[in-house]
Amino acid sequence: MTNRWFNVGKIVNTHGIKGEVRVISKTDFAEERYKPGNTLYLFAEGAAEPIKVTVSAHRLHKQFHLLQFKEMPSLNEVEHLRNMVIKVPEEDLGELEEDEFYFHEIIGCEVVSEDGELIGTVKEILTPGANDVWVVARKGKKDALIPYIASVVKDININEKKIKIHVMEGLIDE
Repeated sequence: MTNRWFNVGKIVNTHGIKGEVRVISKTDFAEERYKPGNTLYLFAEGAAEPIKVTVSAHRLHKQFHLLQFKEMPSLNEVEHLRNMVIKVPEEDLGELEEDEFYFHEIIGCEVVSEDGELIGTVKEILTPGANDVWVVARKGKKDALIPYIASVVKDININEKKIKIHVMEGLIDE
């Protein structure tokens, strides 16, 4: 079994009586990750081994992803899953297209302006809709919200953990 696991969501509750669980997703590619037939691993706090499950159904409901697992088709079988973290092994991440990145590759990168001025470090990625928004922690200042769009993000170097952006007027509060 793998040594590196990646968090893709957290089960926060059950939903209905057919064995669905409510998930707050933390994955970059929810439609792909939660596709029926995929294998996920559930981690309970303090448990020695994860529970291996197979997704049998996935749908969106409000801000939650609702999942059903082949191995647990009823409410009684999923009630104990509340608060478990859903993870996948590193080998299940898959290859990305050029200019696509996993969240864990972006989080922790330094963000600099085109002039080389340090702005801060990406600490979180929000997915509100049309494009992702990177939350950049700045020393002694309010976090900056940087949209992941071509007119702002000019270069991403994952190996150096450095992102170069074009600072448009009004993008960053001083």
